[in-house]
Amino acid sequence: MSVKHRLLLHELRATLTLAFPIIVGQVSQMLMGLTDSVMIGRVGVVPLAASAFAGTIFNFVYITALGLLIAVSVLGSRAHGARQPRECAEYLRHGMALALGLGIGVVGTLLGFAAHLHWLGPPTEVLAEVNPFFCLIAVSLLPVLVFQVLKQFSEAVGHPWAPMAILLAGVALNALLNWVLIYGHLGAPALGLTGSGLATLIARLASAVVLWWWLGRHPGVRAEWPEKWRGALSVGRLGGMLRIGVPAAGQWLFEAGAFSAAALMMGWLGTVPLAAHQIALGCASFAFMFPLGLSIATSVRLSRALGGGQRDAVRAIGFGSLGAGLVVMTGFALLFALGGRWIATGFTPDAEVVTLATKLLVVAAMFQLFDGAQVIGSGALRGLSDVRVPTAITFVAYWVVSLPTGYLLAFRTSLGSVGVWSGLAVGLCCAAVLLGWRFHRLTLRR
Repeated sequence: MSVKHRLLLHELRATLTLAFPIIVGQVSQMLMGLTDSVMIGRVGVVPLAASAFAGTIFNFVYITALGLLIAVSVLGSRAHGARQPRECAEYLRHGMALALGLGIGVVGTLLGFAAHLHWLGPPTEVLAEVNPFFCLIAVSLLPVLVFQVLKQFSEAVGHPWAPMAILLAGVALNALLNWVLIYGHLGAPALGLTGSGLATLIARLASAVVLWWWLGRHPGVRAEWPEKWRGALSVGRLGGMLRIGVPAAGQWLFEAGAFSAAALMMGWLGTVPLAAHQIALGCASFAFMFPLGLSIATSVRLSRALGGGQRDAVRAIGFGSLGAGLVVMTGFALLFALGGRWIATGFTPDAEVVTLATKLLVVAAMFQLFDGAQVIGSGALRGLSDVRVPTAITFVAYWVVSLPTGYLLAFRTSLGSVGVWSGLAVGLCCAAVLLGWRFHRLTLRR
């Protein structure tokens, strides 16, 4: 075995060791949404479509906000790799200030927008049920952002297992509260969709509080935990974080916006397409958590390598992660293509929704490899602090290529809902090729 191959395998093992708890944590977070969908789907098609509509808006805002905070992971990892504990602590403190300020502002905006959801054109029956659920998950954004900053910090300093365990406990708590509040068990009123929103809010708040408590008391984190939280913030440090965060938010905004726009187009097609979209999107999003975890681990490890001066490991880390991601996503592609009907039946007994969701899962199978490659490529470039060009790439892939293609196929041909998803597949393919090529070109010069 050559030196290059030994280095690739060595770095891949290290990346997978870090990625495993991150992936489990990401999957746990996704399971919270999937649990909601399955349990709400048993109430009826309209509540399921309403949760899809509200969840689409929440995910669009959440992913964009999360992009603004990603500098905690990138710069915290770099400071940790360079053995600068006080600098790492300051990135956590500044990241928390950003999370609180951003979260309060966005939650207020979403609550104000709740009275105007009809502007987005959902079916009338969906609009009649969605408002309380929408308000509850909007409020849950604040603890979610606080948790994410703490999670990124914990992973950056080499403690990814606690966030994973807390997220798993949060999924269990959410499922229990769903069972109680949706269906009215243990003497509670049967609140239906609203009960699911309340369960999600409680579970997310509890997760944030527990992770804060654990990090503040763990001796292995003490050197990089802020000595004080109050005090003046550094304009220079905030500016450095935003120089990474704003373009990263742009990347995720363009991708999340494309999927949100696709959900709105599904709503124009009717309640059944919207419900089927929720099922297929939930499955595709679940699969996406695996390469996303690899992407986060890749970004952290590349930042640490650069902070520690290990430039010879950069390409091995990036391409090792890409290869592992493609293997995983091949498995999901086969699962969606061959077992789509069985999966869809687990969400709802409605035969029309199941038939359409099965077709959408076949399209999802076609773009799994591209979806995995583009998110790992994006994470690798973020680890190199290369965010501006990838932002332009994602804009072109999703808004110039994907959405127009999906609209034309859906409303100018007989494909309908399948056309919307085919457009998403084309955009993901475009992003994967361009982001992978950019990482290759940049690392050739290092």
